[in-house]
Amino acid sequence: MSLVAGLDLGTQSVKLVVYDPASRQVLALQGRALELIAGDDGSREQHPSDWLDAIRACFAAVDPTLRARIAALGVSGQQHGFVPLDAEGQVLAPAKLWCDTSTSAQCAPIMDAVGGVAACIAQAGNPILAGYTASKLPWTKAHRPEAYAKLAAIALPHDYVNVWLTGARWMEHGDASGTGWLDVRTRDWSPALLAATDPERDLSACLPPLVEADALFPVRSEIAAELGLSPQLRVSAGGGDNMMAAIGTGCVVPGRLAMSLGTSGTLFAYSDTPVVSDSGAWAAFCDSTGGWLPLICTMNCTVATEQVARMFGFSTREGDAHIDATAPGAGGLSLLPFLNGERTPDLPLGRGVLTGLSAHNMDAAHLYRAAMEGATYSLKYGFDAFVSAGMAFDRIVLTGGGANSAAWRQLVADVFALPVDVPVQGEGAAFGAALQALWALGRAQGDATSMEALAAAHVATDPARACTPEPSRAPAYRAAYRRFTDHLDAVRPLYAAPPAA
Repeated sequence: MSLVAGLDLGTQSVKLVVYDPASRQVLALQGRALELIAGDDGSREQHPSDWLDAIRACFAAVDPTLRARIAALGVSGQQHGFVPLDAEGQVLAPAKLWCDTSTSAQCAPIMDAVGGVAACIAQAGNPILAGYTASKLPWTKAHRPEAYAKLAAIALPHDYVNVWLTGARWMEHGDASGTGWLDVRTRDWSPALLAATDPERDLSACLPPLVEADALFPVRSEIAAELGLSPQLRVSAGGGDNMMAAIGTGCVVPGRLAMSLGTSGTLFAYSDTPVVSDSGAWAAFCDSTGGWLPLICTMNCTVATEQVARMFGFSTREGDAHIDATAPGAGGLSLLPFLNGERTPDLPLGRGVLTGLSAHNMDAAHLYRAAMEGATYSLKYGFDAFVSAGMAFDRIVLTGGGANSAAWRQLVADVFALPVDVPVQGEGAAFGAALQALWALGRAQGDATSMEALAAAHVATDPARACTPEPSRAPAYRAAYRRFTDHLDAVRPLYAAPPAA
């Protein structure tokens, strides 16, 4: 039987999964690191050419006989990126990424142009937050006028890879909803938001057509030859990394909550109707199966634990020992881990805050626990908004690098008071992209299997890594979480207001 593959273009690396649907086994897994260009102004950028080089290296490391058997490929990409292209499809400037907060000052003017935050949500379902694609365009106009003058097309990271693979431009609704320009209720571009972002040009002419989740496109013959792929290979619509992780964790039915512990932290849940927050408490995104994906995103998750580990000269692989050596609450330490600014809570200019230092907790173990707890409490803050809106969940499906930590899995179960499952396939976004490709290929061949049924057949959880809450720890975590939110309320005024543009 033919194989399928999924590419995940992340912030830190590119991952490639080759999957055999017949044996339900991953036959190859490759990854290549990416360089992040970070500036003191909050800018976070990458060169798109580096993405392509990493993809080439991943495929080159896979056995040629496996590559030749791949029938369909899906691409997952970090959301919200901005890749400016000229009329010939050439990149005009480095891509600004989801974690780029240098465009914070451009958010409010866009929303003001449509009547404010509430009007923006009424028009499209979401406010314009720091990191969303929309704010990157006026920033480019102001700071890279040469690139803006030549701008003919706008691509998200996964769109750019798809253009390279197929020569065709398209965007699917899940990733498109993270631009800030898509009306998630109608699943079409919002003329009001496009005009508010740039009243001097028709931005819709720069955007590709929107396609359905089961779309397929032929690979370019020259790319197939270069990568050692079949010339008959088809590329699926793909999507944002969160949308692909939803598929890869089986979060394609109502009531299931997925949590990703990666560079960013995310919580998302499938819905078959739009789920919009009037206050913008969560992102009202579309998903990449034809439904919707209400989502909470924090910008600092494993970033926080990795920074602490690096500061004290140990690996995060050794981190669980530090958690085991300390008690819930980190001895009174609280870390607001807003090292890159923050989206949930909405503090794009935020910075990390450490409080509660004393002689008995000023050590590597307590600080590492405070970082892990702080990253988890940020997600709990978003989870509380879901619960307040009436959403209910019976368990959490955990993915991302942090899910490899037994201590973090147990921490999530204890803080959220929910059982935790971990999928067998750890690369949720890449695996989800492969499953979307499998689903789209099947539909093209007349197979009417639903995404729900396909995910049920292929997404398995690992019983050895499942966790249940430990009630004896609940009081300590409740107290530490209250302390976290108290400190958050205290520092919010310091970081809330962006400077004037």
